[in-house]
Amino acid sequence: FGLLRKKTTTTRAFSLLFILQQKMAKIFTPVNQIRLTNVAVVRQRKAGKRFEIACFRNKVVSWRKGTEKDIDEVLQTHTVFSNVSKGQLANKSDLLEAFGTDDQDEVCLEILKNGELQVSREERDMQQEQAMKEIATIVSDKCVNPETNRPYSVAQIERAMADIHFSFNASKTSKQQALEAIRSLKERFPIARAHMGIRVVLPGKEGKACKAQVAALFAVIESDEWTGEAAEIEGTIDPGAYRTIDELVRAQTKGKGSIAIINVKSIDEGERELS
Repeated sequence: FGLLRKKTTTTRAFSLLFILQQKMAKIFTPVNQIRLTNVAVVRQRKAGKRFEIACFRNKVVSWRKGTEKDIDEVLQTHTVFSNVSKGQLANKSDLLEAFGTDDQDEVCLEILKNGELQVSREERDMQQEQAMKEIATIVSDKCVNPETNRPYSVAQIERAMADIHFSFNASKTSKQQALEAIRSLKERFPIARAHMGIRVVLPGKEGKACKAQVAALFAVIESDEWTGEAAEIEGTIDPGAYRTIDELVRAQTKGKGSIAIINVKSIDEGERELS
């Protein structure tokens, strides 16, 4: 019985010690710390200080592109940190000095807009690879070999972009970079924007007067007829000329003319090696 009593006393002592440690931990947990996990951090340095916000993964880019409108879907908490990983909150005095306000929502929005998204090397490499493929896909979809009017595959465009050392820029959209890639590729390879097919109807005297101007903007005229009281031109144009033609037709015919897209891009079937 004495041995049993001794074991019971020891067990109670350990239990009391554990409870005391838990209470002490609660007492001494810093009130200016918040622990978060599985976050994407956006960081901005200002006035010599570091400020960070905790966001949901994959939402920062969506917000910046405008596809995500709900800020609550982007921010894990409407709180500004000095260090997210350590859960350390930014001091109000530092916020006032750097941003001129200690309003957490206002500062969060500024950091979200101007801060740098922190990603691991593996994530960065994966994102860059995906972005480069997306850029190559856009180029492949928009361009052809002007000598054959045949398209290039995505793989061919990727190899060509690598040959000219085209680099990804995270601050620009894939479409913007695709247009830059096309300009750079033109310097070394036979590549051009695929033409689009359109039909323009120019009625009355006004249409007749501007017909030559409109026709001059066509790359290839497939038919040019006068039907009844209107001129009708059908053919292909460089996509960049579409807006100019549309504005010209509207202005010169006082809104009576029309322009219709027959096909978004006019290409011959099959692929051509890019060399």
